[in-house]
Amino acid sequence: MPDLIQNLSAVRERIARAAQAAGRDPHSIALLAVSKTFPSEDIRAAHIAGQRAFGENYVQEALAKLDALADLRASIEWHFIGPLQSNKTRVVAERFDWVHSVDRLKIAQRLAEQRPDGLPPLNVCVQVNVSGEASKSGVTPGEAAGVAHAVAALPKLRLRGLMAIPEPTGGIEEQRAPHRALRELFERLRADGLALDTLSMGMSADLEAAVLEGATIVRIGTAIFGARDYSN
Repeated sequence: MPDLIQNLSAVRERIARAAQAAGRDPHSIALLAVSKTFPSEDIRAAHIAGQRAFGENYVQEALAKLDALADLRASIEWHFIGPLQSNKTRVVAERFDWVHSVDRLKIAQRLAEQRPDGLPPLNVCVQVNVSGEASKSGVTPGEAAGVAHAVAALPKLRLRGLMAIPEPTGGIEEQRAPHRALRELFERLRADGLALDTLSMGMSADLEAAVLEGATIVRIGTAIFGARDYSN
């Protein structure tokens, strides 16, 4: 799949250029390939091209891919990044390495209760609705500290940081504003004693703005895999 390989290379180059502009080490920014709606064959091809971390939004779709790619389990990192319902937490706790979309304490508590004893702690991020959109999941910025401290105290979880999906905007300066707000909240929580190291922000259209504002994980789908087909 030459297009996919070229796309991966182009995205990595975008990250490197943005990191250089921000005076950052490009290796401090992880690329999460968002593979929702794309088949396991595409994930396998990206893995062959050196990609190791993949993000999925839908539990049932993701489980089929995890099963199809079971032979890669030792060298692949699965991130759940979509809205998570209470009745779906068990399989996510059992089979994923990361959950970026913890948007209420109840979800974190269920993940902690259901994480198997034999697995390392589940890496989690608290999702923050930085743009205040009614259609977006996430705690409000004002709620974030209380939720983050409560999540950090749960067993079998490791609170890594914050995640956001800012409202799409036009130019890079407009794009930077919500990412800056998330970074500033992240810094306040760190100053308050939380050992956070992850800012999950930035997608295909705004990764440069996110990197300039401190993203440590960018979640890229379309720029790698192409336009999505939701007809199925």
